[in-house]
Amino acid sequence: MKTVKKIAGNFEGYCCAVMIGLMCVVVFLQVVFRFILKASLPWSEELSRYLQVYITFFGTAYGIKTGAHLGIEAFTLLLPKTGRKVLGILTQVVGMGVCALIMKFGADIVLAQMASGQVSPAMRIPMWTVYIAIPIGMAFCILRYIVEICRAVKTFREEKEEVL
Repeated sequence: MKTVKKIAGNFEGYCCAVMIGLMCVVVFLQVVFRFILKASLPWSEELSRYLQVYITFFGTAYGIKTGAHLGIEAFTLLLPKTGRKVLGILTQVVGMGVCALIMKFGADIVLAQMASGQVSPAMRIPMWTVYIAIPIGMAFCILRYIVEICRAVKTFREEKEEVL
C-alpha cells in the first residue's frame, strides 16, 4: 500500500522523469544519426517537442504538489500570520479556477483537432494526442490544488484550535 501511495503521490514527477529520459535518448540518437551516420531522423525533433509539451503540463502539476512557485513575498510578509494563511488558500483557489478555465479551453482545442483529423508532419500521429496534454495536465493541477487546499485548511484549523 505504501508503494501505491508513493507512486500516486509522485505520479506527475515519475511521468516527467520518464519523458525527460526518453527525450534525452531521442535527442542523443538524433545527434549520432545526423553527425556521425549522416542520416537524420525526421521524427526525432517532433517527438522531442511533443514530449516537452507533456513535461511542461505534468511538471506544472508536480510543481503545485511540491510547493514550487514564483512569488513576491514583500506584501504577504506585512500581513499577520492568519492573513498569510488565508491569502495562501485564496491564491490556491484562484489558481485552481485558472486551471479549470485552461482545461476547458484545452478540451475545446482537442475536440476541434479531433474533428479536423489533422496529423503531425513527421510522425503522422493525430494532433489531438499532443494537445490533450493541456486538459490532462490541468486536471492534474486541479487535483493537486484540491489536495493542497484541503491540507492548508486542515493545518489552519488545527493551529486555530491550539490557540483557543
